[in-house]
Amino acid sequence: MSGNPARPGPGVDLCAFDDLPDPGARGFRFREDKKLFAGFVVRLGGAVRGYVDSCPHAGWPMGGLDGGYLTRDERHILCGGHAALFRPGDGVCVAGPCAGERLSPWPVKLQGGRVVTA
Repeated sequence: MSGNPARPGPGVDLCAFDDLPDPGARGFRFREDKKLFAGFVVRLGGAVRGYVDSCPHAGWPMGGLDGGYLTRDERHILCGGHAALFRPGDGVCVAGPCAGERLSPWPVKLQGGRVVTA
């Protein structure tokens, strides 16, 4: 767990797994006093992955102006700031100024048909 008090601990319910399109992604924001934590989850078939919503190159949020996280063909995570592309399964940048870097993981899991923090 990070030193950010807004980062949710284990067991926080995020959403129903079936509410995520396949493939699809959704962002989440948590606030504690003046601290903010932003994360997003990506559904890939029967699995879900979570990442901190922050570009490893520039630090800004990954979601574009439309709030989306995936490319139009839904094959990559897209940085809305400079269009870097990341693999959804492991968060590795495959194109852009941060090629080879990776998104910071945010541990999530499936529990009883729900996506929860791990």
